[in-house]
Amino acid sequence: MSTRAPMRISRSWTASTGILRADGGGGDRADVAQPPSLPGWRVRHGRVGGRGQNRDMATASSAALRAARLSSHGLREPVGSAASVVERLMAVQAQDLAAAKWAVGSRVPGSTVADIDAMLEQRQVVRSWPVRGTLHLVPARMLRPILALTGARELGRAALRHRRLELGAEEYRIARDTAERLLAGGGSASREQLLAAWDAAGCETAGQRGYHLIWWLALDGVLACGPVEGRTQRFVLLDEWAPAASDAPIGREATLGELFAGYVAGHGPVTLRDFAWWTGLTLGDAKAALAAAGDRVERFPGDDAERFAAPGAADAARHRPSGALALAAFDEYFLGYADRSAVCDPRHHDRVIPGGNGVFQPVLVVDGRVIGTWRRAGRADRPRVELEVFEAASDALIRRLTRPLTAWARFHGAQLEGVERRA
Repeated sequence: MSTRAPMRISRSWTASTGILRADGGGGDRADVAQPPSLPGWRVRHGRVGGRGQNRDMATASSAALRAARLSSHGLREPVGSAASVVERLMAVQAQDLAAAKWAVGSRVPGSTVADIDAMLEQRQVVRSWPVRGTLHLVPARMLRPILALTGARELGRAALRHRRLELGAEEYRIARDTAERLLAGGGSASREQLLAAWDAAGCETAGQRGYHLIWWLALDGVLACGPVEGRTQRFVLLDEWAPAASDAPIGREATLGELFAGYVAGHGPVTLRDFAWWTGLTLGDAKAALAAAGDRVERFPGDDAERFAAPGAADAARHRPSGALALAAFDEYFLGYADRSAVCDPRHHDRVIPGGNGVFQPVLVVDGRVIGTWRRAGRADRPRVELEVFEAASDALIRRLTRPLTAWARFHGAQLEGVERRA
């Protein structure tokens, strides 16, 4: 990101309100394109993100994909409560908890941080490591079934690292027994308290050992993130915090089918490669998941890349992608795919993920396309927002972005002080 001084957009600045005027910011509601069927289909070639993959993939028209995805993500029309958003998306990346809260809140108009905290306290949604070995918010009913699919695979990938850290069966036993004694009866512990208990029990946590023990126990369904404490969460025993649900899928085939149908409903249209990347499973698993999903998914029409969507997605694709959005860091709209070229020009991917370091910046989305990144600055109660737009942008475009940025500030109980575009 440039270190040059930010350039303030001044012609629309209103000192009395502390924000840019939102006049001229129309287009935040979807416009319906004129009938023919779907927008024209063509072949695009794009860089495929995730674990160093590079492939050329034939895709549907980017406009149709963006329109359908805005709808499936709940970014065109709200899907309901905060818990409903997580259920819709099936999993929401949450290694940055504050970003995950806005990822959900941006899909629930008028919501606040307190609403998302309440969702977590109500235990309908749990934060753990269900897919790709990475922290996500996931419906509580689905956590154990998903871990049964993914946990052993992720631990297998980490086996060499665990050997180098000298973590084996004995260390796991001590960590598990100690955690169960410490947390039994509805208890909770901070990360520091948990590591201190393990050290006292003779299981050293120096370096990365403590983190890997937490991760191991979470993948094994012992630990999960529980009560919210400031900007983080305390650890709990999963069986006490969120007992197994009666409506959870039973067995590998049923879980694959429900996971695929859920991913498609909240992210579609998607390819099997998208699903395999998102879950950390194999293409063979993805094919089995497609078969198990049955009529809960359907082929997205006219797409040479063989994408799948929820029934009715073709109708959503008839809408022109529209609206201005300020999405969270790690938001699923950009992150949740192997191939991200439909929503962001591949030339700009490195600006969303600087240096390919795995840290995704908050993104600005206009008409379904990622056009820049943003970050907060200034006081917590009166934040400024600094924009980095990838290409030339008019004052009118910047004004369109003021509405979602104002909503972001209100979500945090703050008043937006101003919007600045970085040179």
